[in-house]
Amino acid sequence: MATAPVQVAPTDLPMEERVSSLPKTLADYLANPVAQTKWVDGYIVEKVGQTLVHAKIQTRLLIRWAGYVEHQQLGGMVLVEAPCQTTGKVRRPDVAYSSPDLIQQFGEDIAMLLQSYPLVEEIFSPTDCGEDIFLKAQEYLSSDVLEVWLIFPRSKYVFIQTQDGHLWLAEQDTDKS
Repeated sequence: MATAPVQVAPTDLPMEERVSSLPKTLADYLANPVAQTKWVDGYIVEKVGQTLVHAKIQTRLLIRWAGYVEHQQLGGMVLVEAPCQTTGKVRRPDVAYSSPDLIQQFGEDIAMLLQSYPLVEEIFSPTDCGEDIFLKAQEYLSSDVLEVWLIFPRSKYVFIQTQDGHLWLAEQDTDKS
């Protein structure tokens, strides 16, 4: 997802107090995450850029991945925009799979997973920069993610990257249902 400055909601507090209450370090952010944001390169960044097409793809993947997890009896759970920590950053993948081991280790009642999920998916949005989404995939893989899916809605491509290789799929290569 693209990065943009975080917007501070209007309150009765003066601007200085609203801004000064935001986390200033990764450790502060991990202790007190800000809703609908992520921590990237030392800054709180609002998650923006979702379109209806983006939401439709995100929903379809959630349903299909959850169905696959249930059908294969893998355990764990499929999540939407659940925050996780990568190498010095906090990300909110569009869809992620949390294995039973992670749930057992960290529990379900946590604000943020203190490591990456084994499988994550990001949907390219109109506010994303092409190279940035591939750098994000590399970031996930360097944070012990096993597989990253990058979805490109307009061109109808899926790029799947693992620790060992990658795969490009076009719409005609996939089930369209």
